[in-house]
Amino acid sequence: MKLAVTGKGGVGKTTFSAILMRTFSQQGKHVLAIDADPDANLAAALGIADADKITPIAEMKDLIFERTEAKPGTVGGFFKLNPKVDDLPDSLSVKFENIKMMRLGGVKKGGAGCICPESTLLKALITHIVLVRDEVVVMDMEAGIEHLGRATAQAVDKLIVVVEPGRRSIETAGHIRKLASEIHLNHILVVGNKIRGKKDEKFLKENLPDFQFLGFLPYDDALIEADLEGISPFDMNSGSKQIVKEMIVRL
Repeated sequence: MKLAVTGKGGVGKTTFSAILMRTFSQQGKHVLAIDADPDANLAAALGIADADKITPIAEMKDLIFERTEAKPGTVGGFFKLNPKVDDLPDSLSVKFENIKMMRLGGVKKGGAGCICPESTLLKALITHIVLVRDEVVVMDMEAGIEHLGRATAQAVDKLIVVVEPGRRSIETAGHIRKLASEIHLNHILVVGNKIRGKKDEKFLKENLPDFQFLGFLPYDDALIEADLEGISPFDMNSGSKQIVKEMIVRL
């Protein structure tokens, strides 16, 4: 199963991704966890020690030069468009339980459409992970789908958009669906997060009438405390874990 998780910053996307990944792992699945959001720290949310010391692949200049034959930070010029990446998920991932986690990092120059060595390596890596790997793959994306190309997107089983009761979150969901439709990624599900009651559920359903909901996670002080204390949300006593288990059955 190949899943991509996205949503507006602050909606709890990484918290949801971490609980999803840890639940798959607990069920005996081998999980390839991809942190594709430069502003998130999936490793900490998973409970990996020294998470802040993990170097993003986009910042591994020697590796990028070795694989693309071009210096990172350069735009244009000649470099390999199909660099070797099949060994990277095993050699560069951090192991935790049944999870192998990779932190992609961001490409700082040239925007999302950057034709540069870093971007080329990351896109080749994502393509390999989605099309070739046989693990459960869960990608924690930024509020968009910049790392997904047309071929990759069609191999993603579900794009999960995490939303919270709020206008900006709803607008972001609409924007993400528009971007997804442009690369024919139409298998979209919504997870409502930080839900305080039936009123919040109704608000989201009424404002996202054309979306299919995978489920709703309650507003939970325990998960906020986990974030403040640097503890994985999966290690907290939270009812959200059982709800995520039920979501996996539906997936």
